[in-house]
Amino acid sequence: MSTDPETTETSPSEGTGTDAAEGAEDTPAEDTATENAEGTGEAKAEAAAPELSEAAAELLAQKLERERIERRKAEKAGPIVAGTKLSGTAADLLAAVRAVESGEKPATSAFTEPAPAPRRPAAPEAARRPQPVPSEPGAPATETVESVRRVLAEGGAPETLAAQVAAALGESADAELREDPWQLLRVPGVRPEQADGFARALLGAECAPDDERRGRAVTGWLLEQAALAGHTALEASALMAALVKQGVPDPDAATQSAIAEGEVLVFQDALDEPAVPVQRTDDETDETEEVEERPVRVLIGLERYALAEESLADGLAKLINSVPKEDGSAADWERAGAAKGSTGELIRAVAGHGLVLHTGGEASLEEPAALLHAAAGFGLRAWAAAHSPVGRDRFAALLTRSTKSDSPSSAEPEGVAPGDGPRAATVAGLLSGAEGPGRDTDGALDLDLLVVLDAPQLDVETAALLTESLPDGARLVLAGDPAVLWSAGPGRVFADLLASKACPQVVSRRPDLGPVGELVSGIGIGELNQVEAPGKEVVIVPVRDAGEAVHRTVQLVADSVPRVIGVPAEQTVVITPGHGGAAGTRALNVALKERLNPGPGRFGGFDPGDRIAYSPAPGRTVPGHVVNADAEGLHLTCPGGPVVVPKERVEQSVRHGWALTAHQAVGTRWSAVVVVLPGDAAQALSRPWVYTAFSRADRHLSVVHGVDQALPRAVAEVPAKPRTTRLPVLLRPQVPAEV
Repeated sequence: MSTDPETTETSPSEGTGTDAAEGAEDTPAEDTATENAEGTGEAKAEAAAPELSEAAAELLAQKLERERIERRKAEKAGPIVAGTKLSGTAADLLAAVRAVESGEKPATSAFTEPAPAPRRPAAPEAARRPQPVPSEPGAPATETVESVRRVLAEGGAPETLAAQVAAALGESADAELREDPWQLLRVPGVRPEQADGFARALLGAECAPDDERRGRAVTGWLLEQAALAGHTALEASALMAALVKQGVPDPDAATQSAIAEGEVLVFQDALDEPAVPVQRTDDETDETEEVEERPVRVLIGLERYALAEESLADGLAKLINSVPKEDGSAADWERAGAAKGSTGELIRAVAGHGLVLHTGGEASLEEPAALLHAAAGFGLRAWAAAHSPVGRDRFAALLTRSTKSDSPSSAEPEGVAPGDGPRAATVAGLLSGAEGPGRDTDGALDLDLLVVLDAPQLDVETAALLTESLPDGARLVLAGDPAVLWSAGPGRVFADLLASKACPQVVSRRPDLGPVGELVSGIGIGELNQVEAPGKEVVIVPVRDAGEAVHRTVQLVADSVPRVIGVPAEQTVVITPGHGGAAGTRALNVALKERLNPGPGRFGGFDPGDRIAYSPAPGRTVPGHVVNADAEGLHLTCPGGPVVVPKERVEQSVRHGWALTAHQAVGTRWSAVVVVLPGDAAQALSRPWVYTAFSRADRHLSVVHGVDQALPRAVAEVPAKPRTTRLPVLLRPQVPAEV
């Protein structure tokens, strides 16, 4: 069967499915960790202060976040409140906490109401200039790295890990590593069996499976792995089972030790269920009585994400319960809210509420654009923030195209120049200060209305920073498509808020048009429908194996799509479930480079003109191209300006970018998309993955199909993988039952 769109035209429902390790391979965490950002700057002619590069700005934001967490740790004083009696493992965990509180064991962290985080000062906004990306924020001293290198060599571990170990453990890293070799698990990518081998080499006969140090380290490692999968905490039973699988003989003791040392926290969250009768025995009298108790869920998590989730809940509750600042007259809002359909509904909701949720596909972006124009028209400082630079630029173009008919009140008042209307930034750039309106004298963002696009991509840490950065009286709109993949980082902020019904929700009634839009809309409700595509907008290319899938993909990108559809290869992206495998991004990028930009790869595997995917920090991806390389590093051109990546960071932060995973592609759209579903990918497919991959296409979608009935089965039967989060429980007592 031909791969040419001229001759190949089949319904997706007649094809097969896809599979790949989305959890392990599709998330950017495989390369580094779970957060990332890309910032750009808005040029100012009079800028005098030097501007942070994209990656430097993100690293600064991460450093400030760590400092904020440390401050909040120091501010916490009260004990954990135990609201109900527990038994079994839960009681043991709480007993460990009480032992700490009484002074019987070393002090550990405990939760109270978190104090507001200090505002960060605004970073200057300046004209963009290419700047090198720093290797690490606050890179460890050379002598520290060298001393760690000697310890690693002694234990038979790769000496290349020295800088990461030194960064994770600090100045005394060598001594800490000798004292507790399992601290090696603090380095991303190291597994327990590797740390065990290192420990045996250093400790000899002292090394044992029941070593308390091993139990604590494996507990922390499992919670970090859970965070990479999106969980902010784990149920105690799930953690115990995972510890047993990792060869920890006494998981209860390991968990209690980690709690006592302050490495993890334990929570008991009352479930929204009726009380049940429970038999209780008095320890002193041995008398048994029946009492009514509400069921509780015992969770264990890392302090980093617990603090972020609590801070986020506080910030969201403040927005929900607050009265927005009175900007513009009631007549202004009423006139703007007279717009037809869901546009008017959105404007009316924002007029009277501090937090509003807006859901819809690509076409629905017209509605927040109209809202921003209306708000700017009567004097509000209105900004939008997108997940990626490409998403930011697309929305900025939409703001420019928007006409006054989209918003009855979009006429600019006297003294407001055209450039003072609504503007767009990236979320990371907004928070770091590399983009956006800057900060006011209190350190809050200098704005009145913020619309966050791609809201499903907000993890708990980023969302917490956003809410903490808003000035009093500001309005926040979280807008996005709830059917796409969730954030690469832990949490499911947008989904949790939608489920809580704690604030107004506006569902757009603007459908995504055309055959691709019709296909994607069906996928969103679990249906893989056959669509009419007279202009070859949707094409299915059946394949027998991974080798044929790679061959057909290259043919589509380099020949068929440009010739028949009129979309050049430069405006086409390939999306596949994972990086590995015979038809993963690595194999596909090798084949696409050989066809589209052959070369020896003289710059660490890259040549000038290569299309790349640059990750300034883990979790998001910026597309770009290689310009050249020199002593400074690899020079790239990316949306927002040039970037220089030091050669020691190229391997971990730059990939070839003709082929991406769905997580890398989220927040961006292309004129044409080729989705590759090799036969070994069936187990990794889910409805959100298929929806995200297919919806990246603006004009044309080709599906290289090799998974039989796994595709319709995934769309109909495989929802998003559940994530364990605490946000709904934390919000429940702080906000009205339902809006």
